[in-house]
Amino acid sequence: MKTCLILIDAQESFRQRPYFTATDLPAYLNAQNALIDGCVARGLPIVRVFHVDGPKTASNPFALESGFVQPLAELHPFEAAATFHKSRHSALVGTGLDVWLTQNGIQRLIISGIRTEQCCETTTRHASDLGWTVDFCLDATLTWDMQQLDGATLSAVDIKARTATVLKDRFATICSVAQALERATGAA
Repeated sequence: MKTCLILIDAQESFRQRPYFTATDLPAYLNAQNALIDGCVARGLPIVRVFHVDGPKTASNPFALESGFVQPLAELHPFEAAATFHKSRHSALVGTGLDVWLTQNGIQRLIISGIRTEQCCETTTRHASDLGWTVDFCLDATLTWDMQQLDGATLSAVDIKARTATVLKDRFATICSVAQALERATGAA
């Protein structure tokens, strides 16, 4: 089963947001870089997805004009098999990614990137519904605390646990970096 890593929204734009904190960034970067390096070593294609939306001005960090729609500085370099820009939560809406995956015979996706509960989870659900086998690499995703309706804080740890719970065995296999790479190698 041909596997591809989908690296979603791991971009400098997020450093410009008020909720950005570096607390969980080192652990995320360690896992994300291990996943990138493992895929490169195994010859697995890596697709880069950037989120681009809002006003096309230099003051909008998610606009190309800002200069922030570029990989996080700490990510290990790799040659992307393809790069897509999305303006929705799912990387499969209006980008052509689904066509690229089909044309390249990709059957299994490894999902990683930013934000765990938004673009990574949404892409996972969408990909599963379209028939791809999905490995959700939880430790290679990043998110931040959020405020609940009652004003209480929902921690990033709890958000990731909730995402893993709702995706597990329904939309994806929840994997560590090592498990995702092992499954990709075994599926080759």
